[in-house]
Amino acid sequence: MQDKSPPGPGFDAALAVWLRIGITSIGGPAAQIGLLHETLVTRRRWISEHDFATALNFCMLLPGPEAQQLATYLGWRLHGVRGAVAAGGLFILPGAVAMGVLSWLSASQADAPWLRGALTGTLPVVAVLIGLAVLRMARRNLRAGLPMGLAVAALLALSLLHLPFVAILAAAAVVGLVLMRLPGTTEDDRGDDDDPPGWMALLRRAVWLSLVFAALWVAPVVLAVACLGRQPYLDVALVFTQATFVTFGGAYAVVPFVASLAVDQHHWISHADMIHGLALAETLPGPLILTNQYVGYLAGWNAALGGHAGGLPPAGAALVTAAMATWMTFLPCFYFVLCGAPAVDRLRHNGHIQAALKGITCAVVGVIASLGLDVALAAFWPAGHADPVAWGIGALATVALGSGRVPTLVALVAAAALGALRARIH
Repeated sequence: MQDKSPPGPGFDAALAVWLRIGITSIGGPAAQIGLLHETLVTRRRWISEHDFATALNFCMLLPGPEAQQLATYLGWRLHGVRGAVAAGGLFILPGAVAMGVLSWLSASQADAPWLRGALTGTLPVVAVLIGLAVLRMARRNLRAGLPMGLAVAALLALSLLHLPFVAILAAAAVVGLVLMRLPGTTEDDRGDDDDPPGWMALLRRAVWLSLVFAALWVAPVVLAVACLGRQPYLDVALVFTQATFVTFGGAYAVVPFVASLAVDQHHWISHADMIHGLALAETLPGPLILTNQYVGYLAGWNAALGGHAGGLPPAGAALVTAAMATWMTFLPCFYFVLCGAPAVDRLRHNGHIQAALKGITCAVVGVIASLGLDVALAAFWPAGHADPVAWGIGALATVALGSGRVPTLVALVAAAALGALRARIH
């Protein structure tokens, strides 16, 4: 017999809890999901174990930050659309404000040795965090030869062949669909035949929500282009919208895709800046995908320095592009939850969909491993030479974080302080 959720809280009481979660959600998606469970299921009993598990399984199927989408879904379960907006928005807001301040500091003090030293000092810890994430995903998803082969192929395709991220995921989905059919799944969802009126209602709801979210997407883009010109504002909107729709596997999977566009195609930032943005996001509450906000900020800042930001000063242009990057990153997350939950629940037993998603999941492990290699090279072999101090920090971080005895934030702050001290000494 399924456990039932007790009567939910009032909206004002829930708001305070969502804000507290947003401020304290440090440590990446695993820690954030644990915080949500501890707060809403164990301590306050607002959500039942069954409902939490259902919500988590659904959010794992979506592109984008699973912890933020889980908060959005749980808010929807408690208070409908306004609950989803409150929970998902407050999960983002504290970290977004902090990232805005740090982005300004990074851009305005780009030549300050202590700041560069602090950012560089965190890289060994970030490399360890990514490595641990890859190991966890590999143990869960790569238990046979074919899944392992898909992950290795994705790693090589991205690192050596530099194939487009979307092409790699599409190929993985096709391989999964053809070769990775899961036992116990059905050919087609029986709801197609048994309950066609239900599907029509879902379709009408999806069309209505799609129109609303399309308007929410278009309005700021049109306003920015009309007032400030086409570039870099339109490209920023397109890049981060595309990133959210095609990146499965959370923030670590988003970073390589955004880097391929922001660094290699549009030349907004350097590869080192991209890695530093990820390092900053690791230290903040909220989803790690706030790295996108950092990239958006520097895109506007650098465009203004080059005289290509509609006449705005660097800080003004950066504020616009950072806000746009954040909006385009998270707006689809709310859309997926509000629009997709009923339909995905019906399709969760469809064998074709499950096989394609399994293929994508395996490829994402390889994609994240590729990111880990990039960060490791920047951390342990800067300028092509081994850094003994970085290797020592990495070894200590592996022991401390692998055992779970040291919080992620403590490790990152300690590494940043040591990096700033090294830069000042040298």
